[in-house]
Amino acid sequence: MTTSEARKKPKRFPKKLYETELLRLQGELVQMQEWVKATGVRLVVIFEGRDAAGKGGAIQRVVENLNPRVARIVALPAPTERERTQWYFQRYIAHLPAAGEIVLLDRSWYNRAGVERVMGFCTPQEYDRFLRQCPTFEDMLIEDGIMLRKYWFSVSPDEQERRFRERLENPLKRWKLSPMDLESISRWDEYSKAKDDMLAATDTEIAPWTIVESEDKRRSRLNMIAHLLHTVPWAPIELPTLELPARPSGDGYVRPPREVARAVPDHAATLLGKD
Repeated sequence: MTTSEARKKPKRFPKKLYETELLRLQGELVQMQEWVKATGVRLVVIFEGRDAAGKGGAIQRVVENLNPRVARIVALPAPTERERTQWYFQRYIAHLPAAGEIVLLDRSWYNRAGVERVMGFCTPQEYDRFLRQCPTFEDMLIEDGIMLRKYWFSVSPDEQERRFRERLENPLKRWKLSPMDLESISRWDEYSKAKDDMLAATDTEIAPWTIVESEDKRRSRLNMIAHLLHTVPWAPIELPTLELPARPSGDGYVRPPREVARAVPDHAATLLGKD
């Protein structure tokens, strides 16, 4: 374990203050979304980092109140046999945003610099080619007008193991854990070296990486969202005034009896009185 990774776990951020600030930031995200729609901006946000570092939770807090037609999450599965024969970046290009859209990449083309390199899913030649091409690829995206933000979520080995154990013991979170995730415990140093090499090659002036310390998930979510809002040059958009129309008196329509339609059983009613 390196000195930087043996960091002291911070005191957990107060829940009430976290919820208050998160709600305020989410309100600004909604305003940013309206600005993206109105101006035709294309925004890509990359979420990378250690397994169990909190990427998924951060993404969910970002999109919680956004319009899924504007902001969508892209989490690609393993490539198909056909995709393996394509140019490496090709399958990601199909998911890039059009005007007025936000794409949040839960893992991205940086899979090649991390899990593919460590687990031997790509050849050394493919890996070297990726490190050479990636900065050029991202330069092309930005030159074409796409806004690109790249976040690396950092977590200590002790905290990662604690979160793995929690997932293992919680049936609601068990789906988040895979044999590949557990492999990252025994390959911690290999993943550390891969991350260092990736940052050295792809942390450029035009497309920099931003590190999110994620030992405390509440802090990391607030910090990441606040940074995104600060670095995207959005401005409030004046929305049209809407008024509810008066409900007409009707023309004699009579609703059919409820009994003729199929309804879900009243499960909620069976819970009343159980306390």
